[in-house]
Amino acid sequence: MHIAPFIGRVKLAHLSPAHVQRLRDKLIEEGRSRDMARRVVASLGALLSSAMSYGKIARNVVHDAARLRRGRDRRLEGRHERKLEIGVDIPTKDEIRAMLNAAEGRWRPLIITTVFTGLRASELRGLTWNDVDLTAETLTVRQRADHWNAIGSPKSAAGKRTVPLTPMTVNTLKEWRLACPRGGHNLVFPNTVGKLERHGTIRLFGLGPLQLKAGITTDRRRPKYGLHSLRHAAASLFIEEGWSAKRVQTVMGHSSIQMTFNVYGHLFPNPDDDREAMRRLQARLVG
Repeated sequence: MHIAPFIGRVKLAHLSPAHVQRLRDKLIEEGRSRDMARRVVASLGALLSSAMSYGKIARNVVHDAARLRRGRDRRLEGRHERKLEIGVDIPTKDEIRAMLNAAEGRWRPLIITTVFTGLRASELRGLTWNDVDLTAETLTVRQRADHWNAIGSPKSAAGKRTVPLTPMTVNTLKEWRLACPRGGHNLVFPNTVGKLERHGTIRLFGLGPLQLKAGITTDRRRPKYGLHSLRHAAASLFIEEGWSAKRVQTVMGHSSIQMTFNVYGHLFPNPDDDREAMRRLQARLVG
């Protein structure tokens, strides 16, 4: 009921960690709970372990997929052990302005959307025009394109969200929709023939030349900032605008508010700022 209908036709020798991720995403899309999807994948892992014991396969791709996730989680934990720094991990405002001014062609709408929405790279790559409402000035995240270019559900339930758009983003997307290459997925940011764009291509041919032109890097093959840095930039702008931590969590698609504080807590106003604000509030009311 849960495995054969989705990957039953795949040869054992052809199974890969990507199939495991696609199975998990497909189960959730078809209405199974995340807990059910987890248990199904665990059952698949048990089946593959049995197959290994009979010499039918050389490796268990479920275990491989789990190792990849654990490695990524460790990298994320290490990345957030220290505070993100403006000018190192997050572009400065001058650098953001320089990138916005230098962006052109098919990279311009991608950069503008990233800076002003904070979408993840996978969410940008999987975004479709069906989920962009330029009249309401919002976009809705319903899917993502993973590392293996498979389209599936967002990272967590919180990943499905509606994000407001700035006027600049709306106008840019209106222009881009007329020139955007058409493809079967109706993607907002496809490659030149309408198919899924690879993350490496964005970095090498989009971000590198853009930041070289903006005077941020001296090597087009080594951009100073990746798409995730632009996501951080969006969060920092939201916080500077006075958004609450809960609002930042929702728009960024974090699974918990603790994650928001772990990554961006140091960017929120500190207690000294609060005390000064209360003094100003009292002064305006009673002098």
